[in-house]
Amino acid sequence: MNLPYEWRVGWRYTRASRSARRNGFISFISGVSVLGITLGVAALIIVLSVMNGFQKEVRDRMLSVVAHVELYDANGEGLADWHTLATQAKQNPAVIGAAPFVPAQALIARGEDMRGAMVRGIIPSEEATVTPLAATMQDTFARLQSGQWGVVIGHEMARVMGVTVGDPLTVVAPSGQVTPAGVVPRLKQVTVVGIFNAGHYEYDSGLVLMHADDAARLFRTGGPTGVQLKLKDAQDARRVAAELAESLGADVIVRDWTHTNRTWFDAVQVEKRMMFIILTLIVAVAAFNLVSTLVMTVTDKRADIAILRTLGASPRSIMGIFMVQGALSGVMGTLGGLGLGLLVAFNIDVIVPAIEQALGVHFLPGSIYLISKMPSDPQWADITPIALISLVLSLAATLYPSWRASRVQPAEALRYE
Repeated sequence: MNLPYEWRVGWRYTRASRSARRNGFISFISGVSVLGITLGVAALIIVLSVMNGFQKEVRDRMLSVVAHVELYDANGEGLADWHTLATQAKQNPAVIGAAPFVPAQALIARGEDMRGAMVRGIIPSEEATVTPLAATMQDTFARLQSGQWGVVIGHEMARVMGVTVGDPLTVVAPSGQVTPAGVVPRLKQVTVVGIFNAGHYEYDSGLVLMHADDAARLFRTGGPTGVQLKLKDAQDARRVAAELAESLGADVIVRDWTHTNRTWFDAVQVEKRMMFIILTLIVAVAAFNLVSTLVMTVTDKRADIAILRTLGASPRSIMGIFMVQGALSGVMGTLGGLGLGLLVAFNIDVIVPAIEQALGVHFLPGSIYLISKMPSDPQWADITPIALISLVLSLAATLYPSWRASRVQPAEALRYE
C-alpha cells in the first residue's frame, strides 16, 4: 500500500525525533507531550469510571428500598380501591409489580431521645413485589402483622437510639387531638420486630416500616394513600412515568424515583461535569506541549524543508508533513491513555486494596463513607468523547507549527548551509 509522501515523511520525522542523538532534547520534549496526553486521558477515564461506579452503587442501594414509580391521589385523599389503580397501571407493559403504601412523617422517641423519621405503611406480601429489600427479608417483614403495632427500622436508627428487636419505641404523629386543654399529640407505642441494613444512610437512619393498616389508623388516612410500582428497567422510569401520567389522567399524581431524589442526582451530574472539564484542561495542556515540540522540529528541519520545496513540494504538502507528525504523537498518547485508563478502571478493585495494604491506610472507612470499596463502572458514553477531544486538541496544536513550516522560504533556509 503506497501512502502519500506527506505521511511517509511525517512518520519518518516522528521516528527520527525519537531516535537521533542530535535531536535528543526534541525527543525528550516530544516524549513528555505524549506522556502528558497519556496520563491526562487515563486520569479522565479513571475518575469518570469511579464516579459512575459510586453513582451506580448508591442508585442500586436506593432502589433496594424505594419503588421505581409512585402514584398518589391528586386531591390528597386516600385510595378507596388501590387494586383498581394498580390494575390500570399494570396495563403498561413496563410495569411488573404494584403494592399499596401509606407514607407519612413522624417523630420516633425512646426516653429522652427523639428523631424525625419517614414512616411507610406497607402490606408485607405485596411489598415484596416492588422492593428488593422486602423480597430478601420476607421473614422479617412477615412479622409486621395488622393490629400488632410492630415496626422494622434501619440499623443506623437502631444504633443511635440503642434499641434491638423486641424493644419498644414511641411514634408521635404530626397531627394531634383537640381537647379542652389544647392540642395533644397522638402517641402510639410500637415494638421493634426487625432491623434492616439497606446500605444507604438516609434510609438506614430515617425509615420506619409498619403494617399499612396500623399506619392508616395512626395517621387517620382511612387506608393506603399511594401505590408503588416496579418496572422492568429502572432507567425507563421517566418515560414510563410520563406515559402513566397521560393514561391515568389528572386525578393521579405520578412520581418516579429520579424526581424523588432529583437533588442528589443533579449534584452528582454537576460534579461529574466539572471533573470532566478540569481534567480535560490537563489533556489540553499536554496536547499544546506539542506546539513547542513541532516549533523546534521545524527550526531543526529548515534545510530539509527547503530541499523538499526545491524538489517541487507545495506549502500545503509541507504543512501536511508536520501535521502528520503532531497527529501521530496525539494518537499514540490517546491510545496509551485509553489502554492505561481502561486497565486501571477494570482492575481498580484489585489495585486499590493493594495500595491500601502497601501504605497501611484505608481510603474509604466504612464508619465514615457510604461505600467501603472503590467502585468503577467504565462507560463508552464517557470514553468515546474523551478520545475524540484528545485527538481534536492534538490536531489543533499542530496547526500553527505546520503553517509556520509551510512559510519557510528555500533561499533563506539554505543561505547559511
